[in-house]
Amino acid sequence: MAVERGTVTPRNDSGPFLVGLIGSGIRTSLSPSLHEREADELGLRCQYRLLDLAELDRPPGAVGEILAATRLAGFDGVNITHPVKQLVLEHLDAVTPDAAALGAVNTVVFSDGRAVGHNTDMPGFARSFRTGLADVALDRVVLLGAGGAGAAVAHALLTLGAGSVHILDTDVGRSGALARSVTDRFGTGRAVVVPLTALADELREADGLAHATPTGMEGHPGIPVPPALLRPDLWVADVVYRPLATQLVTAARARGCRVLDGGGMAVFQAAYAFELFTGVAPDTGRMLRHFDALVDRQGRRDSDAHRAH
Repeated sequence: MAVERGTVTPRNDSGPFLVGLIGSGIRTSLSPSLHEREADELGLRCQYRLLDLAELDRPPGAVGEILAATRLAGFDGVNITHPVKQLVLEHLDAVTPDAAALGAVNTVVFSDGRAVGHNTDMPGFARSFRTGLADVALDRVVLLGAGGAGAAVAHALLTLGAGSVHILDTDVGRSGALARSVTDRFGTGRAVVVPLTALADELREADGLAHATPTGMEGHPGIPVPPALLRPDLWVADVVYRPLATQLVTAARARGCRVLDGGGMAVFQAAYAFELFTGVAPDTGRMLRHFDALVDRQGRRDSDAHRAH
């Protein structure tokens, strides 16, 4: 697999564009509405399909065959999400330098007979962070999760000027791999691998906490950090957006922390992917407003369903 710049020539016409999302447990994803609505606003035609590995009764290792099927079916590209952002790498013809450095892909574009992997999570998180937590201290950041999302967050934080990122994951080998990629890119001392047993000590010394595991996501209920460890001068950023008010986000707000939910990252990474798929720059302000409306509508539906039972 090559690491190349300028390998993709996106289409730049009115469509129809056929794109999709490959992942597990993605039925409630807002990506179809975000992409299709913005395409409509721009006078483009776009169909966005969900390819849920769980519903297809396929393991994560089947991402290659699902990717091949979308390519054969004439898709212009696909988004990639949990749990296959790293597994998809071996099935691509080329990746961008950012995706190679992160070891994770969340967007694949089919162009000129090739499948090229990109990572829009990293710039998506960075832009969301600059928007919502622009003036917070970044000397020492605790990062929970070293998977595909965690890699994007780690590299984004260091690009934004973080002094050091302290990485905790259930898989120490994965933490080590992420730390090495950070060191290769940003220099010695910028990433530290920490065992989960040291979480309380790490948070006492940290300026902020970035959460990048599935905990709190629909199908993965729970909170990754005991609320008692959250203090008012600690900022908290969560990448989960389904639901937007995760238990972590709710607890952090209750403890007086400055909080960044996963909504901004979801929208900005989608906007970058949209431009890769279509060659047309979307209106991110409009996409943010549409996202808010979708979340509000989903919340009302959930509330109505709860009352009905």
